[in-house]
Amino acid sequence: MGSQILGAEIKSSENREYGKTKCTIKDHSSLFASLDKTINVWMSHGDQAMEMSDDFQSLAYTENCPYAAARHNEKNFYGVQFHPEVTHTPDGKQIMKNFLFKICECSGDWEMSSYIKRTIKDIQKQVGNERVICGLSGGVDSAVAAALIYNAIGNRLSCIFVDNGLLRMNESERVIETFKKNFKVDLHFVNASDRFLGKLSGVIDPEQKRKIIGHEFIDVFKDEANKLADIKYLAQGTLYPDIIESVSAHGGPTATIKSHHNVGALPAELGFELVEPLKELFKDEVRKMGSELGLPDDIIWRHPFPGPGLAIRIIGEITQDRLEILRYADEIMIHEIKSAGLYGEIAQAFAVFLPVSTVGVMGDERSYENVIALRAVETTDFMTADWVKLPYEVLASISSRIINEVRGVNRVVYDISSKPPSTIEWE
Repeated sequence: MGSQILGAEIKSSENREYGKTKCTIKDHSSLFASLDKTINVWMSHGDQAMEMSDDFQSLAYTENCPYAAARHNEKNFYGVQFHPEVTHTPDGKQIMKNFLFKICECSGDWEMSSYIKRTIKDIQKQVGNERVICGLSGGVDSAVAAALIYNAIGNRLSCIFVDNGLLRMNESERVIETFKKNFKVDLHFVNASDRFLGKLSGVIDPEQKRKIIGHEFIDVFKDEANKLADIKYLAQGTLYPDIIESVSAHGGPTATIKSHHNVGALPAELGFELVEPLKELFKDEVRKMGSELGLPDDIIWRHPFPGPGLAIRIIGEITQDRLEILRYADEIMIHEIKSAGLYGEIAQAFAVFLPVSTVGVMGDERSYENVIALRAVETTDFMTADWVKLPYEVLASISSRIINEVRGVNRVVYDISSKPPSTIEWE
């Protein structure tokens, strides 16, 4: 930690700070120029600077943190305890602008179009005259990666879409139709449902699920790639948050939160070199890129869907019955949110199957059936997220439909936790 190197005393604080926190600004001369005296910031820490050397002064504080922001009296060193880069520090962009333009005196002439041109050149330089395969999921990340690479190398790109048996209702049909309509690339569809579900039979641990799915994904790709001649490169829609949550270098600032199926040792196992054109971007930047590349809104603004699919939305063992229950419940939730005109205001919404049964009364009979949890969050960068205050009438409609239409469910609950300390997905 920079402040510790420069003489600060770092200790575990008695009261941890996670989520939205009131921060009082003491100095508005530089970093906090043009901001109110009190702002909301997003905290995520258990340790903090308790004492700093006389070379530093506090610029802001919270109820539990005396050095929420500080600067060196002589050198241009600034530090903050909170996260200005995330959506849920509302004034974060202004703080970053103040740092970049007032303190660092940057010019601010960067544009997404420039990044696209640079990345296309990087892809062309890396790939040369070789061919590339890209795994499509139907989500925005893989779609934008495919579109960008297609702009770079044209028909030397082939795409593979794998149905792992863990997709949402009618997902395969939607993906195939979408990409045939919007892309000119060579698309290969593989139905590998039985392979994946067989490997996952009886597995409960979420990390084991992810690793099984990742390894099976490799095997399916190997089999399909062997049918394609002269493929040297594999393209992935890996984003910067995927890397942050998956990789912790020795002595690095972050812990491994969860494994992502598209981060890690895929190149060595598949025998391909890796192309990751989006790995420096956050989700909102990927969507901006997709828009500049001319992708349709129904792809760009579609809610994210995890690589392991419904496997990590079924807590516990994965069975066909549980998959069908969850698919139906999830479809009802999305339909009702769209009908209420709220889909575009929500970053991600989905249902989760819980491995508990609860007592209910259905008709004149006692029931002992499953529980579905609903999750809806608001965010732009997906590094932090807060739960959406869905209108009661929408929640009531979703709950009523699920209980009445989905056999095997007699209770619906709503997740009201933020990220952090929770993650967006349940596993």
